[in-house]
Amino acid sequence: MSAVLRDAPQLAAMRDADLAEVVAVENAIYSHPWTRGNFADSLRAGYLCRTWRSGAQLVGYFVLLVAAGEGHLLNLSVAAAHQRHGHGSTLLTEIMRLARSRDAQQLFLEVRPTNAGAKALYSRFGSPRAPVRPAYYPRTAGARTRWC
Repeated sequence: MSAVLRDAPQLAAMRDADLAEVVAVENAIYSHPWTRGNFADSLRAGYLCRTWRSGAQLVGYFVLLVAAGEGHLLNLSVAAAHQRHGHGSTLLTEIMRLARSRDAQQLFLEVRPTNAGAKALYSRFGSPRAPVRPAYYPRTAGARTRWC
């Protein structure tokens, strides 16, 4: 018996040079994706923006804001070809570690009500369901659910 050895994905700080690829993944997986400007603004603001790569291939990424003892996960995405392989869990574990290392006492997770995969992921991490903010997301996807 033999096994194929693959490089484990690596987390790195997101850079301007990553944005074209990040936006391509974003456009492929969301009906209302973030724009290049949203990511560029997050980088300029000093948010914790990370990419998750296997070799040169972008597997996923996230944008995390930590301030005043709170973490706010603004974006957590896994490329379509890599979904349902544990990457979201790995990234959420890293997000929680980063938030704690910056003295966050709580982490706010947001998700479209129609995003069953993200809701299941957050539930596995013990996040209770919180109130819905009507009309937060564009109408085609309904209201926003906030997970705390």
